[in-house]
Amino acid sequence: MALIHMTVHATTIGKQIGIQLIVPDHATPPYRTLYLFHGWSDNETAWLRNTNVEQLANQYNLVICMPDVGLSYYNDMTYGGNYYSFIQDELPTTMEKHFSLSRKSEHRYVAGLSMGGFGAFKLALNEPERFRAAASFSGALLIEELVTLQEKNQDTERKPYMQAIFGLEQNVTQTKNDLLYKLDQVDKQAISLPLFQYCGTEDFLYPINQTFRQQAEMTSLPYQYIEGPGDHTWAYWNDCLTDWLKRLEDLELL
Repeated sequence: MALIHMTVHATTIGKQIGIQLIVPDHATPPYRTLYLFHGWSDNETAWLRNTNVEQLANQYNLVICMPDVGLSYYNDMTYGGNYYSFIQDELPTTMEKHFSLSRKSEHRYVAGLSMGGFGAFKLALNEPERFRAAASFSGALLIEELVTLQEKNQDTERKPYMQAIFGLEQNVTQTKNDLLYKLDQVDKQAISLPLFQYCGTEDFLYPINQTFRQQAEMTSLPYQYIEGPGDHTWAYWNDCLTDWLKRLEDLELL
């Protein structure tokens, strides 16, 4: 297995970005690829340091790409870098240029935890024809509900960050960041995009995940919601990733 740490100059952001890439021993090019996103306060090394992601990459012959996006919420920030443009276009273009990654949508997957769960669903719902499947683990899926929760908990520390990301009013209605709106759009387009949503019953984001779940279950999309005992922890997210890849295999999506 090859574990590659690389730094690229992201022109969409105007700075160097760290990327971790796992290439399994027995995978054959063009490679199937999972773009795996980190959460708030983490970076591109988080999944490697806290889970068995290397073993899973080898087990499923799956290249796994983990980029660093800072505290961006995978967004083209109002006051900051264009991180969504990076993960949407520049990142896959760069990876496919330097490595033998498949360009076929049926060989491309995206998933993430917390902030990264939002990023994974955001990317998949805005680019539904580019992915075989997407997963959110304890996702911070609804920005306006998240802001309300932060205000309720008097979390003033994050407010300036959220304003830098989404604007002073933090209004995302009917934008790329409004996942309920994007979910409805994809459903109306009759695009088959398998979505897998996980959330632990003890997670502080559980109510937000229930709101997303209620709307997702009213769509015609191939959608699965999986919950069980668990908090906002790496032990839970490791179990999520393990379970999700097994489900993909069982459904012949991987």
